[in-house]
Amino acid sequence: MKILLLGKNGQLGWELQRSLAPLGEVIALDRNSVAHCGDLTNTSGVVDAIEKIRPDVIVNAAAYTAVDKAESDQSVAEQINATVMLAIAESAEKIGAILVHFSTDYVFNGKGNTPWVESDPVAPLNVYGKTKSQGEEFITQKCSRYFIFRTSWVYAAKGKNFAKSILALAEQREKLSIIDDQFGAPTGAELLADCTAHAILKAVNNEKLFGLYHLVASGTTTWYEYAKFVLARSREKGLEYKVNEIIPVSTESFPTAAIRPKNSQLNNQKFQQAFDITLPDWRSGLVRMLDEIQ
Repeated sequence: MKILLLGKNGQLGWELQRSLAPLGEVIALDRNSVAHCGDLTNTSGVVDAIEKIRPDVIVNAAAYTAVDKAESDQSVAEQINATVMLAIAESAEKIGAILVHFSTDYVFNGKGNTPWVESDPVAPLNVYGKTKSQGEEFITQKCSRYFIFRTSWVYAAKGKNFAKSILALAEQREKLSIIDDQFGAPTGAELLADCTAHAILKAVNNEKLFGLYHLVASGTTTWYEYAKFVLARSREKGLEYKVNEIIPVSTESFPTAAIRPKNSQLNNQKFQQAFDITLPDWRSGLVRMLDEIQ
């Protein structure tokens, strides 16, 4: 099996290089790759790379994820998250390749308190969510063998993430104010990558498995509870921090260019049942990541 991986150096792309390796030959690209174009702002270049490599599977882990910047940089966000996905989906269909793409909880409007299921109507609140929703639509229209995995609150040992930011701030400040009215499931890139490899392997022999899934760790929390857990776990290991108070605050306390959904909970039952797999509680992967970086 020949696999083309786009976005190799992101949090998820880095883990996918590891998880996909046992499935066959992995050709991993990023925006600076020389032999083949992996720059999603260059549609014709990416299409040319696909036609030359002719992979059995295309895994796209690249995306425009600067949520606030997207509000003023809409054309670039649209190009990377939507426009090029139309071309990639058409190319995948042309050569008979499986297409794997990662999307987001931001396609929903964040209302209510019930975890979203795959059949719920999308209603994004910001440019980032809108462009990701457009990308999903292009794939479902143009490609017959695809996986779209919606996920949320992704973290990894590599790169920046919320947990690392909290620990850095805890060393500098005595008080931290953390949002406590946004709900979701922190999900490790390691878990996403392993589940992706598992899904591809299963679908090779059962094409009924292709489609849209919510792929997140189990359970739910808020950014406030997430921060408390990170600090408590770190202190259990004997690490000391300056912070002595964490204050729960509302979303409105931190105005941002892009509106954030308050309900980012994704129901992951469809994925668990389809692939006969258990998605662990969000705390388990986070503990592993903290142990790795501390």
